[in-house]
Amino acid sequence: MLALEMVRDGLLVPVESTQTSAQSSAAKKKTAALRSWISLDQDGQGTVLDLDKYAIIRRVQIHARDLRLLDPLLSYPSTILGREKVIVLNLEHIKAIITADEVLLRDPFDDNVLPIVEELQRRLPLVSANFQGQGEDEETSGVQKDVETDELKFPFEFRALEVALEGICSFLDARTRELETDAYPALDELTSKISSRNLDRVRKLKSAMTRLTNRVQKVRDELEQLLDDDDDMADLYLSRKLVGTSPFSDSGAPNWSLASPTITIGSRVSKTSRASAATTAEENDVEELEMLLEAYFMQIESTLNKLTTLREYIDDTEDYINIQLDNHRNQLIQLELFLSSGTVCLSVYSLVAAIFGMNIPYTWKEGHGYIFKWVIIVTGVVCASLFLFIISYARHKGLVGS
Repeated sequence: MLALEMVRDGLLVPVESTQTSAQSSAAKKKTAALRSWISLDQDGQGTVLDLDKYAIIRRVQIHARDLRLLDPLLSYPSTILGREKVIVLNLEHIKAIITADEVLLRDPFDDNVLPIVEELQRRLPLVSANFQGQGEDEETSGVQKDVETDELKFPFEFRALEVALEGICSFLDARTRELETDAYPALDELTSKISSRNLDRVRKLKSAMTRLTNRVQKVRDELEQLLDDDDDMADLYLSRKLVGTSPFSDSGAPNWSLASPTITIGSRVSKTSRASAATTAEENDVEELEMLLEAYFMQIESTLNKLTTLREYIDDTEDYINIQLDNHRNQLIQLELFLSSGTVCLSVYSLVAAIFGMNIPYTWKEGHGYIFKWVIIVTGVVCASLFLFIISYARHKGLVGS
């Protein structure tokens, strides 16, 4: 038997049950506050973490306002932010925090995020192995091996950024191709047969195209804004900040010489020419990152052009449908004009019949049966002339086709 009870709204509530419910509600709040993350290091090893926002802030030393950009419950546009020690990445479903030696990816069990996790695990170790072994092979490797190591010589944060950009560009391009596969046959079917079903189908596809265009446009605008500002691109050099070299410093410290393996136009500097290249590194400090961003900017621009072409095709189809509807409307107007003309002609017959049907004595009504034939003939000629006059007048005014 419980020794303590408290009164609430006239009811006796056991203190023990109250404490149990309070603990369960607190546990639910704590569970709701935790978010699933995956941490990927330079070796591609992944560790699933359940952390709240305060633990993330302490772990990567990020501001709370920047962390809010990654909240799936809030709607923020696509963003790539360079901070002192991290890169905050919000690209559609890819929500990540990139440091100089770690990638924190949100919701790793999402179907759209799983390919990004697998790609990071596959490609991140290559960069780590390259940085560890670049000094040992300097004297023993030939020119071909020098070129290969230069191609793979890419900072950890840029490797992770490249995987994210490649993932979002491929994702949006795949959605665009699926939309094109559904849209073009639907538009052709609507052109051949206008029906409520086809119109509703095209309406849904147009709405989906508008939403997808907005998503692609946001990613494109973010890349364009980043490319237009060298300072923003310089903020993404986390490894350089880690060793204490500024992107635009005048010191003689060695700078990163970057070249993405996916970009064929990158600068390939051999080991023997690095000394001369270091003298011009200050002028082209963000050139490699700029080439990386431009490659994916062109890819997202190509996706946007596909959607623009699809929109133009939809607009052309709408114009064609409107022309067809106007033609049908004109045919209905022409039919209505014919019926109205016929009604006017019949009303002339009704007028003549009404005159002769009036109960008024006429002298020529008796013994003049032949006059009925002439009345019919004259009335028919007048009605036909009236009908032809109405039709010719309507054609002259362009109300009906010739």
